[in-house]
Amino acid sequence: AAMKQTKGLDGDKKSIIKFEFNPKDGIDNPALSLTEDTGVDGVGEPRFYFLSKGSTETFGFCLHEELGCHGHIIRQIELGGLAQRRGLQDGDRLLQVNGYFVDHMDHHRVVQKIKASGNQVLLAVLDSSSYEAAKALGKDLSQMLPADIRPRLCHITRDKSGFGFSVSSPEGVKGIFQLSVWQDGPAERAGVPPGSWLLELNGASVKSYSQTQLARKLKQSGNKVTLLVASSAVEEFYRLRGLRITAALADTSWLPFKVRELHMVKGPAGYGFLLKEDDCSSGATGQFLWDIDVGLPAEQAGMKEGDRLLAVNGESIEGLDHQQTVLRIRAHDDQVTLLVIDPAGDEFYQSVG
Repeated sequence: AAMKQTKGLDGDKKSIIKFEFNPKDGIDNPALSLTEDTGVDGVGEPRFYFLSKGSTETFGFCLHEELGCHGHIIRQIELGGLAQRRGLQDGDRLLQVNGYFVDHMDHHRVVQKIKASGNQVLLAVLDSSSYEAAKALGKDLSQMLPADIRPRLCHITRDKSGFGFSVSSPEGVKGIFQLSVWQDGPAERAGVPPGSWLLELNGASVKSYSQTQLARKLKQSGNKVTLLVASSAVEEFYRLRGLRITAALADTSWLPFKVRELHMVKGPAGYGFLLKEDDCSSGATGQFLWDIDVGLPAEQAGMKEGDRLLAVNGESIEGLDHQQTVLRIRAHDDQVTLLVIDPAGDEFYQSVG
């Protein structure tokens, strides 16, 4: 997705995030309406918003860092924009991005986290007066938030006993599947929580599947299957707040394929790699890393032939052409941080969407 950032991101007082948004995406996301439930200590509850964007409109807010104020501050909420429609308020403090606590983070890193989230992001905020009251009382803001609100992506390889789980669903109801996980079986080893709810199978939503259709899809999957699942606690968190659970919010730490972050300081002979544009397995165009020189910074950082480049200095390169990507890498003269994935991992993620 194309992302635009206005000038000022590198300023030390203020950072502004602008996104292009497709109004067709996300209009079925219910707006979250919560009353301000302020406790006796003047501290209200955090509020959660799921924002989904495409490519023609903005998220509709800016994120500021201001002198004399604590926290990452929601400002410049566009009239009629997505943020306003969902209920974000001017002065709200951002506490969490996709389940990660960010209040203590460097402002620029928080901006990068939102940008790296792509088309969808889950934000937790606290109103301005509650935030200031909590800070004055010395409260640990992270303790005001649920411990884990992310669904999991799990990749299961069948053994002689099967995938290691069974499925139950209400009779005559489509799309509601709860998993019983066998002890020490493939599903448990792949990280599927006991009693979790199944949301997607191999990148496709199961909400329209009957039990028979689901069994057929599992059989067609062969020896490996990738599931998006939510524990009962996570499922309840989203349901009670009227929020949608999507793979974009998932904990991917259980997957066998990892993205890698490579930090390089340029040497006298450069970084020691070539960036080439080529087609991805999905048919889209990608930027790939080749001709890695032995002993130079790229190899020392762990770069491998054929790695695909995903982000430069924390910002996704999705939507950039080859020349724009090269300029992004050269933006800082002497060092760069690249997010990459190897060909096997790339193919896997393309296959599960």
